[in-house]
Amino acid sequence: MLTFGQEHFGEAYLGDDRRTRSLVDLADRFCRHPHGSLPHKCKDPHALRRCYDLMNVAAVTHEAVLAPHVQRTLRLMQQQRGVVLILHDGSELDYSGLTSLHKQLGQIGNGFGKGYECHNSRAVLPKGRTVLGLVSQILHVRPCVPKDETRAQRRDREDRESLLWLSAVDAVTEATRRCRRSLGLAGPPEGLLEVDVADRGGDTFEFMDHEDLLGRQYVLRSQHNRCIRVGHGGDGHAGKLHDHLRTLPQRGRRVLSLPERDGRPARETTVAAAWAAVEVPPSKEHRSNGRRRPLRVWAVRLWEATPPASGEGVEWFLLTNLPVETAEQAWEKVEWYCCRWVIEEFHKAQKTGCAMEDLQFERVERLRPMIALLSVVATTLLGLRDLSRDGALRDLPATEVVDEEQVEVL
Repeated sequence: MLTFGQEHFGEAYLGDDRRTRSLVDLADRFCRHPHGSLPHKCKDPHALRRCYDLMNVAAVTHEAVLAPHVQRTLRLMQQQRGVVLILHDGSELDYSGLTSLHKQLGQIGNGFGKGYECHNSRAVLPKGRTVLGLVSQILHVRPCVPKDETRAQRRDREDRESLLWLSAVDAVTEATRRCRRSLGLAGPPEGLLEVDVADRGGDTFEFMDHEDLLGRQYVLRSQHNRCIRVGHGGDGHAGKLHDHLRTLPQRGRRVLSLPERDGRPARETTVAAAWAAVEVPPSKEHRSNGRRRPLRVWAVRLWEATPPASGEGVEWFLLTNLPVETAEQAWEKVEWYCCRWVIEEFHKAQKTGCAMEDLQFERVERLRPMIALLSVVATTLLGLRDLSRDGALRDLPATEVVDEEQVEVL
C-alpha cells in the first residue's frame, strides 16, 4: 500500500530521485503532524535540515511540487461518470511578519499587510461532497496601485484580480487536456460533466464569455444587478437581472442547511426558488479581447421564505449556461453551488490545520513550494472528514486510514 507521500508526490520530477524521496518523506511526516511549526511537523532535526535543504533547490518550485498531486486529481476525474465540480475561490495568505519578503509579496487586507492571494481550484463530487484534490493553485502578488486609481485604469490593468478566474480556468483546461492525452483519450469520457462553480468574484461578463469560448459549463453567484434581456430570442424586454427575478413567483420550496459563517450559527431554513432564461449583453465599458455578443444564460433566484427576525435573510442569484427549465434542474444548480462551501473549509485546513501562515522563510523561492506541499496535506484533512461522514465505514478500524501514532494522539 502506498503511503500518502508516495501517492501524491512519488511522481514529482525534481531533477534527482533523491529529492523526490526527500519530498515523499516530508509529506508523510507532515501528514502525521500537520499542525505547528516546521520543527514540530518534522519531529527530527535531521529531517528539518533536509526540509530546508530541499526547499533551497532551484528545481523545487511551487509548480513542480504540486504537479504530481494535480495529475492524480485529474486521473481520478477521468474515472468518474457523472458531475465533477471544479470549485474556484481565493484566500489571502498573510506573511506580514516576514519583513525580508515584503518587496516580493503583495498587498493584502486593508493594504498594509503583505502576502499572497491564493486562488485555488478543487475537484469535488457533488454526492457526499467528496474532495478529489487540487487541479490548480495560483499564488497572486497583488500590485501596489494608487489610491486615486480610476475605474477605467483598473479595467485596463493586466494584473487585475478579476483575471485570476480566467487564468484558473485556463490552467484547469490545459492540465485536463494534457492528462487526457497521456491516457490516450481524445476528449472527455462518456458520461463525465465538469462544471466550474464560482462565488461573486467570478461574476464578470469576461469570465462567462471565456467559459463559453472554452466550451465549459459553469454555475456562479451573481453580484451585479446587471442589464439583461428577458428570454433567449433576442427580442425580449430589457431590464435588470435581480429586479426581474424578484418579480417572478416562487416555483418550489425546499429545506436548506446553512453552515456556520461570519459569526452566525449553522441553521436550517426553508427557501423558495424561481428561474428564467435571460440574455446578458456585453458592457459598453468592458475591456476584453473576447467576443462582444450577448450571452444566453439561465438565472435562478433563491430566497428565504420566512427570514429570521434578527439578521439578514438568504437571497442568492445564480447564473449558469446549463439549462434550467424544470424544478429539478433548478435545485440541482443550487446544490452544486452549496458545494462551494467545501473550498472555504479547505482554506481553514490550510491556515488552521496546517499553520501555513506560520512559515518562516527568508526567500519566496523557499516559501512557495512549501505552500504547495502543505496545500496537499490540507486536502487529507478534508479527506478524513469525508471518511468520518461515510456511514458504510462506521465500523472500519481507524488504523486502516491513519497510522497508530495518530490514533494514540487522538
